[in-house]
Amino acid sequence: MAAAPPIRDLTDRARDVFRLVVDSYLANGAPVGSKTLAQASGLNLSPASIRAVMGELEERGLLASPHTSAGRLPTDLGLRLFVDGMMQAMEPTADERAQIAGRADRSGGPVEDAIAATTAALSGLSACAGLVMVPKRELRLRSIGFVPLSRDQALAVLVSEDGSVENRVLQLPPGIGGSALVEAGNYMSAVLSGLTLVEARARVEREIAAGHAAIDGAARALVEQGLAVWSEDGARRPVLIVRGQGRLLDAGAAADLDRVRDLLDDLEGKQDVARLLDSARAGDATRIFIGAENKLFALSGSSVIAKPFRGLDGEVVGVVGVIGPTRLNYARVVPIVDFTAATLARLMG
Repeated sequence: MAAAPPIRDLTDRARDVFRLVVDSYLANGAPVGSKTLAQASGLNLSPASIRAVMGELEERGLLASPHTSAGRLPTDLGLRLFVDGMMQAMEPTADERAQIAGRADRSGGPVEDAIAATTAALSGLSACAGLVMVPKRELRLRSIGFVPLSRDQALAVLVSEDGSVENRVLQLPPGIGGSALVEAGNYMSAVLSGLTLVEARARVEREIAAGHAAIDGAARALVEQGLAVWSEDGARRPVLIVRGQGRLLDAGAAADLDRVRDLLDDLEGKQDVARLLDSARAGDATRIFIGAENKLFALSGSSVIAKPFRGLDGEVVGVVGVIGPTRLNYARVVPIVDFTAATLARLMG
């Protein structure tokens, strides 16, 4: 896509008309005609004068007419010019900040739950789908216990160092009794505490190979099975959380179902979306991808606003943002995404 012309290259009259077209588009998503602008704008320009200015803006690639005599709307290039050179950001209200900060309260639960809840709040406030990409988390074990459920099943309870608790139902190897469950739990809590799942599996393999595993064969089989289940789950942990896809089906979606369908299909390809968000990790600035600027959303005509957030050590640990139609309220949504990123940074710290 060609670069947008500098805003200073536009005359004051062209700038005023362009802003009115963009404002109208962001408000209702429809093209606007010269007669409508002349009646409502207060520019003291005739429809013919406004039409001439709109024609100049169209020649510059900033406006387009989707249909003959249908009025004009901003192109992706025009929206880029507006966002970079004309937009005046609106700070989040106290209520909006409270909604986001309130969802980031972990209350002793897994950090992923707080991140997902915060992203859901962002989705609700922006009327877009909320996105957050976080690294695969390495659980460090504090304790593990096994609770018998039946003759061939037990509940494995893992408590990590951050206080999160996870449960898994395991099929018991033949001949496992209650004493083996206790022995396996005691061994894992004593020997494997403080280790990640990968480190714990390696430790158990070394102990068994060297004959130092002070547990009998039944308990050893249970330890190996428990670690295998959790490690497999960890490898499948999603790095991308999406909340609020239903908000993309707004009142205006009925008129453009193909676009919405394309967008929902795009969101199903999580690895592609994750790669897009990953490209926003560099630096501290909020990144705005508008429509065809990114190949992934060229068909659906969507925009993504993304902001990285950092952990206690200052390193980028994730990216949060929203995706919605190109006519989303950038001036309002960009600061909300910024505040959400700051909130998640405090959470991760």
